[in-house]
Amino acid sequence: MRFLGRFLDSDTTFLEIGPGDCALSFEVAKLTRKVYAVDVSEEITRSALPPDNFQLILTDGCSIPLPRESVDVCYSNQLVEHLHPDDAVEQLKNIVQVLAPGGVYICITPSRLTGPHDISRYFDTVATGFHLREYTRTELSDLFKTVGFSRISGYVGVKGRYLRVPVLPITWCEELLSALPATLRRAIGDRLPLRLLLESRLVGTK
Repeated sequence: MRFLGRFLDSDTTFLEIGPGDCALSFEVAKLTRKVYAVDVSEEITRSALPPDNFQLILTDGCSIPLPRESVDVCYSNQLVEHLHPDDAVEQLKNIVQVLAPGGVYICITPSRLTGPHDISRYFDTVATGFHLREYTRTELSDLFKTVGFSRISGYVGVKGRYLRVPVLPITWCEELLSALPATLRRAIGDRLPLRLLLESRLVGTK
């Protein structure tokens, strides 16, 4: 919430994709006009009592059945790595459609360069378990541009303090690390300050 607060106000329409137990969406609802949560199942929130300005929408995991240009801020955390790459592109296109002009999509996902971040970490150098594909920030940035985002930035932070940075320095670090063997790359990438750059929150602006 300390990070999201900079994007929210009382007129904001907020969308969370893959909300889990919706605890974050419920908190956002205290500060905004409307909150939507899109998920493939309502089971985890069945017993929750949602705020009046909250709506849970069930989908197939890619579609976002909301009016065009109706959302100001879209957010996902630890989601895109679970999608098939083709589905990830389709979902991104749908996000762009529902975002209002100037709206933002905030995407948090583990870095491929320090992964795998699923069970395959113990027997492979690429994600082959529940994570169908892990991405570098540069790869995600390229996808964002492909589907129509006009500007992409990264945010790095520690202890609740965040700084916006351009994608280019992140790309330089990723190119250097990509040339290293997987074990060495992971060991170096897990150390500060590189870890902060590699784990940056990517923000695309429509």
